[in-house]
Amino acid sequence: MFMQMFKEVMTGWLGRLRARGSRPTVLVKQLAERDRRRMLRHFLALDDSDRLLRFGTVLPDQQVTAYVARIDFDNDIVYGVYNRVFKLVGVGHLAFAPKETLAPGRANTTKDNVAEFGVSVSRSARGMGVGSRMFERAAIHCRNSDVDTLYMHCLSSNQTMMHIAKKAGMEIQRDYGEADAYLRLLPPNPVSVMQEAFEEQFAMFDYTFKANKRAAVKLFEPKK
Repeated sequence: MFMQMFKEVMTGWLGRLRARGSRPTVLVKQLAERDRRRMLRHFLALDDSDRLLRFGTVLPDQQVTAYVARIDFDNDIVYGVYNRVFKLVGVGHLAFAPKETLAPGRANTTKDNVAEFGVSVSRSARGMGVGSRMFERAAIHCRNSDVDTLYMHCLSSNQTMMHIAKKAGMEIQRDYGEADAYLRLLPPNPVSVMQEAFEEQFAMFDYTFKANKRAAVKLFEPKK
């Protein structure tokens, strides 16, 4: 039984790698308190147009800093993608809220909570599937947390989020320049639980390797 589940997880994971062709593999890691400083650096590097797409308004640096400081790693899940030089190039924020927070008729669920996902990707990492991979990690975590409704709120002009939503088969509702996208999730099963654990473990190995490599480079850099 265990070997069959392991085979299913590995087959799916390797299938995604083959589908990516020559593009680099995107490994998504769950972030923690130690990553907050790099998260802030990532968000502050977003220009006005990117901040508009991510937050629905052009937040000044002070409000971006306050947003990052408010992120609660105990209750929310934050995903990140690091590039080969250990720079955070993608951040996905998965927040849970009572279903009553959604507009009436838009939360067709018997569960107590729904999940909202927001994502930002640095310009240097776009077109590599970073946003889609973080969304996939968020969706499988929701499944395994007994949450069956995942939604995203964004501007209708946010082509990246619209692409992620359409690719995932989400129901999209547009209204006055804004869009809400909803995805109904299947219940968890042993394979989904193993898949999440496997992907996180693999991403942790990658994270540790890049962090140690970056530390070694800094250690041997000539003093200025």
